[in-house]
Amino acid sequence: MDYLGADGSTPGEVNHPAAINAPIGCASCHTSAAHALDSVPFPSGVVVDGLSASATCSVCHQGRQSGDNVTSATEGMGEDTVSSDLAFLNVHYGVAAAVMHGSEVRGGFQYPGKTYAGRFAHVPSANTCVACHDAHSTEVETDGCVACHRGVEDIRDIRTRHLDFDGDGQISGGIHTEIVGLQEQLYAALQTYAAEVADAPIGYATGTFPYFFNDTNADGQISPDEAAFPNRYQNWTPRLLKAAYNYQVSKKDAGAYVHNPAYMLQLLYDSLESLSEQVDLGMSDLRRP
Repeated sequence: MDYLGADGSTPGEVNHPAAINAPIGCASCHTSAAHALDSVPFPSGVVVDGLSASATCSVCHQGRQSGDNVTSATEGMGEDTVSSDLAFLNVHYGVAAAVMHGSEVRGGFQYPGKTYAGRFAHVPSANTCVACHDAHSTEVETDGCVACHRGVEDIRDIRTRHLDFDGDGQISGGIHTEIVGLQEQLYAALQTYAAEVADAPIGYATGTFPYFFNDTNADGQISPDEAAFPNRYQNWTPRLLKAAYNYQVSKKDAGAYVHNPAYMLQLLYDSLESLSEQVDLGMSDLRRP
């Protein structure tokens, strides 16, 4: 309400503390200020216009970092030099809007010299948030999906691109499986690079901030005891941070296979390609969209 200016404050900023865990309620969307909202600034500073009913969704589901923040944090540093000035930059969670708009808002870290997919323009009947999600429960309504994508029982089985992006020799599954395949390879690559180049094994804990921790026993897993803030990973190099940031972007939009599969595949592939400059990853079977 404060951000929208619905409480009489200046719109577009939060200028007083809010209660912790204050829920999103009816008034968050059903106010004249929310109905009038059509443009939303993203963490990169890019303002997206013409969002209509998707504007209120995009205010929250855009993350709190962008690839620009990663660029600024690592500027002027040696790519493979551990720096105590670096810490993990967390994109936050529920970043569907940032992923959907792709390169236009630079939600992921976009490697220099690469081109990236922009906003994923679905068919007109499925081109807004509430065209697919129930506005109150956010549950996905799949009837519209299977009306066009016939013959699938699970929307994760849908694919319109038939290249083998993750190099496993299979193209029978949905594009979701290709994203998961590259995601798994990127996590393994992060672990290899951290151990061999940054000289400190790394692991990831899905639900515990700041997500990346020292794998103290080098078993490839992060135990509850290891997933503690004092044990947060601190041996960051710019190359490792960039790839880890993109890994987190992929983890924090479970619907990327619908929101913008090409953009997500590009981020994952390019992160792997960067790490492969220092560790042997075997990129020859992978494909970039």
